[in-house]
Amino acid sequence: MRLVFVTQQVDPGDPILGATVAKLRALAERCDELVVLSLARGVAHDLPANVTVSTFGASTRLRRGLRYERVLAPVLAGRPDGLIAHMCPIYLVLAAPLAKPLGVPLALWYTHWTIDRTLRLATRLCDAALSVERRSYPLDSSKVHALGHGIDVEQFAARGEAPAAKGPLRLLALGRTSPSKGFLTLLEGLERALEQGVDATLELRGPSTTAEEHAHRAELERRIERPALRGRVLLEAPVARPRVPELLRRFDLVVNPTRGQTHGGALDKVVYESAACGVPVAACNPNFGEFLAGLPLDLRFRSGDGDDLARVLGRFAASGSDARTATGRELRGRVERGHSTETWADGVVRVIRGLSPGERRVPGRGADPDRRYDPAP
Repeated sequence: MRLVFVTQQVDPGDPILGATVAKLRALAERCDELVVLSLARGVAHDLPANVTVSTFGASTRLRRGLRYERVLAPVLAGRPDGLIAHMCPIYLVLAAPLAKPLGVPLALWYTHWTIDRTLRLATRLCDAALSVERRSYPLDSSKVHALGHGIDVEQFAARGEAPAAKGPLRLLALGRTSPSKGFLTLLEGLERALEQGVDATLELRGPSTTAEEHAHRAELERRIERPALRGRVLLEAPVARPRVPELLRRFDLVVNPTRGQTHGGALDKVVYESAACGVPVAACNPNFGEFLAGLPLDLRFRSGDGDDLARVLGRFAASGSDARTATGRELRGRVERGHSTETWADGVVRVIRGLSPGERRVPGRGADPDRRYDPAP
């Protein structure tokens, strides 16, 4: 099998796109040749010898588009088995006029809530829309295949036994300082839990890259200086991606307060990365409902509800090491079964192989998200 993969960057150290490299490695193991087209120049990586990386970056949007077409044309002329556009629908839209006449199947990997004209057009043009779950793709389409998140379970190795349940509860939250990440709800829930007698500290790490994120960071800084939170919360810069697994394993509980949506809500990969490390994780996005259901400790709380988060924190603080370890082990198993790079790459290959001319619009050849787990009642 020969595949083309178009992405923004091939850099294992990138805090956002670094996870893509492990997915490329898993795909390469299942291909005779993997051609990667990257917008940005990357850094040294350890992709196997059957992977070639070419770049098409330029100073303007028009030049980037023209260079992309020039780099892509000879690759498609060899009639690869499929092209996967990663997160950027425009890559698929620009590839379609070249790929369609040659019969090269087009797939779009996308997991975000943003809907625009480009995404709508890409969804019409693609042969398969790939996402974590059917609900994590923001448009209803019979083309959607649920493949899981694709977590590198070797990099995010399980930590084994949970730390002893003594001393302050150590909480961690990771993400951009965007209002959509729900960090104010997290601080509200922590404050309520402290008032109810829970002994806890919080480390909050994330970048601020836009004006909105810088303004929200300042708001968070003011909030953590309140008397009830002072000395309990650290707001820090993000760590380099290779250090994230080590960071996760140091904490008792990872909290993900990102607001959920009924359809197309982004499923933060930090939830799955924490789970892969065997670290319990609390989340409010209802699209995590199945993944977090039936655990020894129920760690789900209502979106935007500080009181409900305080309830979860209080219950977790009262739990013992055995319950926390059992929760972490079950979460690790769920990632291995449905959200690893191996299961993700298997799903991609299965979908591409199913896109023969007579089958390209057959829906749902990916793993069925309603059957991925068999949580205990």
